[in-house]
Amino acid sequence: MPLTRRALLSTTAATAALTLTAPPARARQQPGSVRHIPLQGAVNVRDLGGYRTYDGERFRHGRVYRADELGKLTDADVTTLAGLRLDRAIDFRVPFEIQQNGADRLPAGVTAVARPVSDLGLYAQLLGIIGSRDPVRQEAALGGDRGAELMRTIYRAFVTDATNRDRFADTLRDLARARGPVLYHCTSGKDRTGWTSYLLLRLVGVPATTASEDYLLSNTYRAEADRRTREGIRALGLMQNPDLLIPVQEVRPDYLEAALAQAQADFGGLTGYVREGLGLNWGVIAALRGRLVD
Repeated sequence: MPLTRRALLSTTAATAALTLTAPPARARQQPGSVRHIPLQGAVNVRDLGGYRTYDGERFRHGRVYRADELGKLTDADVTTLAGLRLDRAIDFRVPFEIQQNGADRLPAGVTAVARPVSDLGLYAQLLGIIGSRDPVRQEAALGGDRGAELMRTIYRAFVTDATNRDRFADTLRDLARARGPVLYHCTSGKDRTGWTSYLLLRLVGVPATTASEDYLLSNTYRAEADRRTREGIRALGLMQNPDLLIPVQEVRPDYLEAALAQAQADFGGLTGYVREGLGLNWGVIAALRGRLVD
């Protein structure tokens, strides 16, 4: 889960797309081939459009946007968002994250939707670990593979937690019936937002490898902001080894694989997760394709 400086200071194609495969070892998609939206107060805002589906169609630009938190947008950023003509902005953050980092700054006329997806308390836990200034406690909590395992646990909960499943399902239904462009986001735009984006791309027929590459691009767009966060923590004397935070700042193939493996264990695969876990029928999937793919 993320940390911010402010807190510290067609149906056939869709069926084929849901065949469970492991994510690739690393992203091959180049940042220049996606539509990144540069803002001063957010670093991981992207148009999800442009990706090709199995049957040669393309995800339409200007329909779906994925983002990190929007509470620190400048006035110029808000003007930029206004140009996207958003219908609604869905916020996956839990109340504690909003309390720490601020409510969204949105253009007039955009419907704000609070749809919290649990981080299993990790955000608050991390603030406590860092605030302790105790290198022994910090190493015990995050050292070795422990930070990465915390992330894998959260991804498994995307599948096992019924409330989380309801929130993802409601978001996908919104995307299927929205009248205008929709943006969804969490704090860093990489985990809850990344899983939603992966599901959506797969549902409309984008190949698994491409969907995984989009997921991993968060590392590219977040790298500098995350580095500055670690530098700030070191400068404040909060951590002797802020690199312990890297596993919770990054997205990694094995995090995505943890969710996919849980979907396989609980529902027989991603198709079962979508149909049984999320309760989405083929009509919703067809509506997503009809609205988002041409």
